[in-house]
Amino acid sequence: MKEIKSNPEENTKREQSSLKRIGNFIKEARLSREQSIEELASDLKIGSHQLKAIEDGNEEELPEKVFVKAMVRRISQKLKLDTEFIMNELKTERQEIKIDEIVEEVAKKTNKTRQSKDLSPVGFFIFILISGLFGLIASSLIFNLFSDSSQNQTPKQELIKKTK
Repeated sequence: MKEIKSNPEENTKREQSSLKRIGNFIKEARLSREQSIEELASDLKIGSHQLKAIEDGNEEELPEKVFVKAMVRRISQKLKLDTEFIMNELKTERQEIKIDEIVEEVAKKTNKTRQSKDLSPVGFFIFILISGLFGLIASSLIFNLFSDSSQNQTPKQELIKKTK
């Protein structure tokens, strides 16, 4: 299995990919209604530079994600788009980040298990040795119990015969 390395540029592309998809969707809807960025921005009372940044998927020019979500919701409602679909698309970036984190954790765990497997033949031999000793002790105890009970039954049987 290949060693997985995290590339920060790749992560930022994935983070922005959902915003870019939404931005393209908004841009297409705005252009189909033949509205300019300035017209739509003034109708929504947001900055035209912010609307342009959303359409371009440029997070650096935007405020915090909470405000971006509110703006995207208002824009999609104004353009009469499927707001629920767009908001779900905006949430997918978090899932992608979590997937990357999970992949990194799994890679770390597999490396640790590979290191522990190097010692496994010695551990396996010790396990077999200990289980053999436990088996020997248990079988000798059980043998002694049965042999004691068979010796104790003989006098009882003699007593039964005497009473008849």
